[in-house]
Amino acid sequence: MKGGSCRKPSWAVAALFIPVTLLMLTSGGASGSHKMTQTSMAHATASGAGPGPSLTDYLQSNILYSEQFHVWLLSLVGSVAVGLSGILPLIVIPIEAGAALKTEAGGQRLKQLLSFAIGGLLGDVFLHLLPEAWELSRSSAGKHNHYMTQGLWVIAGLLAFLVLEKMFPDQGSHEDPSSNSDMNSNSASISAFSGKASASVRNGHHAESWKSSKQQSLQERSEKIKTSGYLNLLANCIDNFTHGLAVAGSFLVSKKVGFLTTFAILLHEIPHEVGDFAILLRAGFDRWSAARMQLSTALVGVLGACFALCAQSPKGTENATAWILPFSSGGFLYIALVNVVPDLLEESSLRQSLLQILLIFCGVGVMAVLSAVVN
Repeated sequence: MKGGSCRKPSWAVAALFIPVTLLMLTSGGASGSHKMTQTSMAHATASGAGPGPSLTDYLQSNILYSEQFHVWLLSLVGSVAVGLSGILPLIVIPIEAGAALKTEAGGQRLKQLLSFAIGGLLGDVFLHLLPEAWELSRSSAGKHNHYMTQGLWVIAGLLAFLVLEKMFPDQGSHEDPSSNSDMNSNSASISAFSGKASASVRNGHHAESWKSSKQQSLQERSEKIKTSGYLNLLANCIDNFTHGLAVAGSFLVSKKVGFLTTFAILLHEIPHEVGDFAILLRAGFDRWSAARMQLSTALVGVLGACFALCAQSPKGTENATAWILPFSSGGFLYIALVNVVPDLLEESSLRQSLLQILLIFCGVGVMAVLSAVVN
């Protein structure tokens, strides 16, 4: 895990610089084909006398100050800003929350966060994602086909996430109840074995056995993460891809529309990321691993922005978003109603149950207020 996390900054830098490099190449090709004005010819003539100043002037006049470069730059910056909202839950959830979640009081607090996450997911699906998908596809199809197509994509998202969870079930779902006692006895034997291994290391023998036991314990820890956590990350990747499409497509229309769209997405993402963070904690991720995984999904938003910019057509991005939004909505519904709600149904305390229902309404209400403000 640590080795993979150390490489993520290099991937992020590559994801940012590769599109910019492609932009500079395409800008250079376009300017050579249909922007050879008298000023460009003068720069080309002056390059024989001094290539340094003329090359700088050419870059400033044709690339750095071109409208296409500004659109690429603003779209990528907006997509990264939306992706960075994944670290905001670190401010909401305190540092000691990761260890405290294993206690009874911490478990109650996690269920409260999950209740807010359910409300946020339901509000995001029915008040933001689906209405936007209906609005985008209304002009391209008849009324009956329009609603039927959106409903089919929602069902497809639900079934796709069901199939994925069937293909990759949790390790604990097939264990017998009696395996807990076996696990306890095995843990005692493992601890005794680790003590013997450490003693043998002091004598200079069997160092490999200690390393293998340590690697085995790390592997067992990674296997404790539930499939629902990875399903939530997959749904976030699809959602961030649509965000990148929306940000870049709006900047292709105008800078004003682009800034407004980016701000609106940020407003919706702040409570949404808090809920996703709680779901990752429930799945077995620790606090910092959940934040790193949330940031890794932000790269998909950059890819979505690059896709929209390479298409150079706001209409094309709208057609792609019209089916991606209901598909991701089906995934979010599956996560909220199938993976998270059963945890809340196990609550026997009337007071905690009422508090959880209240937090679900709060999550829906926050999304409703944000949708009203943005619209």
